[in-house]
Amino acid sequence: MDYTIAKFDNIIPSITGGRYDLGVSSFTDTTEREKQVDFVNYYNAGILWASQKGKTVDPDNACGLKVAVEAGTYEDTDEIPAKSKKCTDAGKPAIQVFKYDGQDQATNALVLGQVDAMSADSPITEYAISKQGGKIQKAGKTFDVAPYGIAVDKGSKLTGVVKNTLQSLIDDGSYTKILTKWGVADGAVSKAEVNAASHQ
Repeated sequence: MDYTIAKFDNIIPSITGGRYDLGVSSFTDTTEREKQVDFVNYYNAGILWASQKGKTVDPDNACGLKVAVEAGTYEDTDEIPAKSKKCTDAGKPAIQVFKYDGQDQATNALVLGQVDAMSADSPITEYAISKQGGKIQKAGKTFDVAPYGIAVDKGSKLTGVVKNTLQSLIDDGSYTKILTKWGVADGAVSKAEVNAASHQ
């Protein structure tokens, strides 16, 4: 198997174009994305903001703040634009979005104080906080919980293979051990599903 590191927003087009067989990148399974690819769902995650240690940031009152996101993620395409629109509709300043090609760059911008906060999926933020040695902290609580999925081309034979493999890992306990090791077991699923966003 060949692994390729790619920009987040290039992964789905590369799957539908036949360049990649599947994509794994903390994809939030949405009905909009399901129009392009199928998802084998393996985790439930939400959105979690972070701020610099000791600096209070409220994700529901972020008008005028500088917020880092990874380009092409749900936070970039949906969450921050919706929050910013609420600000401007209320006559307040828009959220200033700083888009980065990689999550490591978005996290680094926060650590360096170039932005007021970052927004990412909850396990991504939790992992970043754990690796930054007390430099950043949670800002608020996890919200908008939704399923994560491994992206495969519509109707791909790999869908069943990935689903059955995941279910085997769940059944034999390996799945829980892995999540526990990384401190993200709260989002565990008990059953592998396909396109869970359409079934909610």
